[in-house]
Amino acid sequence: MSAPSKVIDPAFQVVGQRIGIEIWRIEDFQPVPLSKSDYGKFYSGDSYIIVKTSAGKGGSFVYDIHFWIGKDSSQDEYGTAAIKAVELDASIGGRAVQHREIQGHESDKFLSYFKPCIIPLEGGFASGFKKHEDEKFENRLYICRGKRVVRIKQVPFVRSSLNHDDVFILDTESKIYQFNGANSNIQERAKALEIVQYLKDKYHDGKCDVGIVDDGKLDSESDSGEFWVLFGGFAPIGKKTFGDDEIALKASTPKLYSFVEGELKLEDGVLSKESLENNRCYLLDCGSELFVWVGRVTQVDDRKAVTKAAEDLITKENRPKATRVTKVIQGHETNTFKAKFDSWPSVTNALVSSGEEGRGIVAALLKQQGLSTKGASKGPAINEEAPPLLEGGGKLEVWRINGSAKTPVPKEEIGKFYSGDCYIMLYTYHSNDKKEEYFLACWIGKDSIPDDQAMATRLANTMWGSLKGRPVQGRIYQGKEPPQFIALFQPMIVLKGGVSTGYRKLVAEKNLNDETYTSDCTALIQVSSASVYNNKAVQVDAVAESLCSSDCFLLQSGNSMFAWQGNSSSFELQQWATKIAEYLKPGVILKYTKEGTESSSFWSAIGGKQSFGGKKLTQETIRDPHLYSFSFNKGKIEIDEIHNFSQDELLTEDMLILDIHAEVFIWIGQSVDSKEKQRAFEIGQQYIDIAVSQEELLPDVPLYKVTEGSEPCFFKTYFSWDVTKAMSQGNSFQKKLALLFGNVLNISEPSDKEKKSTNTGEATQRASALAALSSAFSPSDASKASSSPKTPIRQSQGSSQRAAAVAALTSVLTAEQSSQPSTPQLSRGSSPVTPKSSALEKYQTHDSEVESSLDLPLATSGTKEAPIERNKADSEVQPELKMNINGAEATFTYEQLKSKSSNPVSGIDYTRREAYLSDMEFETVLGMTKVKFYAQPKWKQEMLKKKVDLF
Repeated sequence: MSAPSKVIDPAFQVVGQRIGIEIWRIEDFQPVPLSKSDYGKFYSGDSYIIVKTSAGKGGSFVYDIHFWIGKDSSQDEYGTAAIKAVELDASIGGRAVQHREIQGHESDKFLSYFKPCIIPLEGGFASGFKKHEDEKFENRLYICRGKRVVRIKQVPFVRSSLNHDDVFILDTESKIYQFNGANSNIQERAKALEIVQYLKDKYHDGKCDVGIVDDGKLDSESDSGEFWVLFGGFAPIGKKTFGDDEIALKASTPKLYSFVEGELKLEDGVLSKESLENNRCYLLDCGSELFVWVGRVTQVDDRKAVTKAAEDLITKENRPKATRVTKVIQGHETNTFKAKFDSWPSVTNALVSSGEEGRGIVAALLKQQGLSTKGASKGPAINEEAPPLLEGGGKLEVWRINGSAKTPVPKEEIGKFYSGDCYIMLYTYHSNDKKEEYFLACWIGKDSIPDDQAMATRLANTMWGSLKGRPVQGRIYQGKEPPQFIALFQPMIVLKGGVSTGYRKLVAEKNLNDETYTSDCTALIQVSSASVYNNKAVQVDAVAESLCSSDCFLLQSGNSMFAWQGNSSSFELQQWATKIAEYLKPGVILKYTKEGTESSSFWSAIGGKQSFGGKKLTQETIRDPHLYSFSFNKGKIEIDEIHNFSQDELLTEDMLILDIHAEVFIWIGQSVDSKEKQRAFEIGQQYIDIAVSQEELLPDVPLYKVTEGSEPCFFKTYFSWDVTKAMSQGNSFQKKLALLFGNVLNISEPSDKEKKSTNTGEATQRASALAALSSAFSPSDASKASSSPKTPIRQSQGSSQRAAAVAALTSVLTAEQSSQPSTPQLSRGSSPVTPKSSALEKYQTHDSEVESSLDLPLATSGTKEAPIERNKADSEVQPELKMNINGAEATFTYEQLKSKSSNPVSGIDYTRREAYLSDMEFETVLGMTKVKFYAQPKWKQEMLKKKVDLF
């Protein structure tokens, strides 16, 4: 029975037509659009629906629907959000992935939409809760967790909330403090700094001071002393405790239920894709998370009912409210869902994927059910764009693998590759900053022997190590050469056969037909493109069926050479074919032959005249890039996607995987262990093996390893690259600290003498100080101090134990201060007097020391520090970004600026047509402000410009 059109809420009639997010709040059980100015504000008493529209492959749109449930939201409200999410999905074609988001337990994907974080506010719509008040500032203490996306939670402003394992932020009216637990993660400390900056800009107009407090480092006259005063004085803090909402949910063996006539029925047998029927809904129970799978031809009412069944299961079995629920449609399953099954074969049928026929079936089904399909329309097509290429004018060296050695390829032969051989290529060039860079790659011929392939890899690794890991190293298979590789060879020609000793030996031993190209053999060379990054010529079978009307071909027959020009080939392609002929046979006299005018000698050379294809094979569409972190569980790689990624995700302690579908990169941070760096290609291959089945990745995709600080242009193009971030030194926390608080901070490594003093000096004095403090701060004193956060530090009066503690600490601090140069105190906007000492030195000298037996922080630094605020002038926009925004002195209309204008404007920079639009028209045409546009990666900018004819 068809569902009536009124099933779809009017609020969802025009949704998902533009890339970005849209949000509704549930008010009186109805979805009400949220003002864009309120995006990122979530009240704990409310429930929300969020849809994220992204560009998919083939020009289609991809959707993610999230319904967010506040901790104080009523069951009726979040039940309404769950049902309305189904209606929203139906309005955009019924193919979105749906996510249930619980306050405090949101998915990484959801949080990535609202960087750097979301801070839920108390209250709710017409709920009677206390409303958020801005008039009176209250000190707030937050705990921050997460090294990619931050989950921030307000905790009671008392000392007992602190612990040694987490990072905390104390937001006061005049100053923001970041407290780093002694055992906290370096990367969590770095991400917390982003929250500090966010609070400073949003709630303090960028004018408050910032202080960094390290657990275990006590200095009464700096940030540390001020911080502890706010808690009633310094005292021991406890160990980390877990609340009910913080206990990790346990996974269990997946169980599959089918949803039949409103009931869940347990399915027996092995979990496989074939178990799922397209006219049913299923629930996959994994313990810590539930997946709802919806068949392509199921009714909307059934989709709503199975969603409610999942909610009822959580309530009935008293599972944690934070249990995650994800809903997927047939043909749009997530990798996480597919990984739960014992077998999930790759989908090759375009009907099931996001192709036009698949969308047609969904649209027809929804129309049959009386539903609107406006949101299911196809997005704009993605055009091919010119990729970034390496700087020209460098030195190119090529070696052919011969046994256990590599033989240099003569300069006049560079560019010729034989399919039976393996090669090593090294390109040395200078980037814009005059720094010497390297691109090192192995080229693997499809007919080469395994021994040569292994030797090429081994020798290339040796070269990579001898150059101290600076080169970008690639593994490239024949037929999958990337643009930046092809562009180095002008021309690049792939020929049949081989000349290495290994290949020649194989041919002789197995008595194979030797097709190796020679200067007087019969050979047919296909020339398909004249673009500098795609103009590779390839030897094909010398038969008529190989010809193609859109290409040019060179036919070598003995000493003769024909230049065959397809009827659809371009003039530029014909010229390029002539240059390749000259390269293959210098001084040759070409016999030009147009399609349809071939001589009998031409046909005779390729076995006679026969019909051939007139269409050129289209190239695979490049998909949006994806960035992944990974870990190993019992030797098996586990992948986690980093959503809406930026350059900030490239943490120096990490190795990450960037998959652009046409190429895969392994990015290696400088602080990664050297043994792990050597495993980069092994890790990359494990990822490729998984992605071949789950993402339809090709097994011979180019694979690179890229070291931090040596990223090439064809890697950086997928980020809004900031050179200042790339130049920062130190660990993740040190880098972020320097970036946020300005270059006035000097970063220097401690000397060997300082390191030794840190590890061994004053051991007896420290022990005395700890013993004295242990007795001085009795449990009763600590309890009193904790219960009175606003009282000043008590003076050591009438207590011999306290006097001993102070004396011991004074002795320790005096000894440490005498070995360190003093640092002048800095105020906002000031500069240091001497660059030899800085606020960052204490983070590089040594880690915080904590006496485990007493669980007591220990003072280790006597340097006077004051918070340092970055100079905000022009910090919001990078210099190159400002140039893009303000570089155009005049403005013109969109009709004048577009590339196919009937009234074009002259004398402008045609590579930046969009810059001459007025701010208002820019936002109308491109759908965003100039600042947001130029903050996007270059490839995304070009893609958007092409869509509106401004390229």
